[in-house]
Amino acid sequence: MMRGIVRSVSGRVVPALRGATISQRANLYTKPAKDKLGAAETAVGLGMFAFAILGPSGWILAHLDDYKKKE
Repeated sequence: MMRGIVRSVSGRVVPALRGATISQRANLYTKPAKDKLGAAETAVGLGMFAFAILGPSGWILAHLDDYKKKE
């Protein structure tokens, strides 16, 4: 009884799910950069990313004693 219900429901649901996943496609076309990046631009970009990631955690660690105080 239960097996028949599961089979009938899965027979209707599975093709619908498969159709949705097969029809999805990503069309990406890229070109090379017009101008090459220099060493200074690369260093500034990496520095800004490092500051954005490490800056907040460094601030918290530097002020850890202030956070521990209860007033």
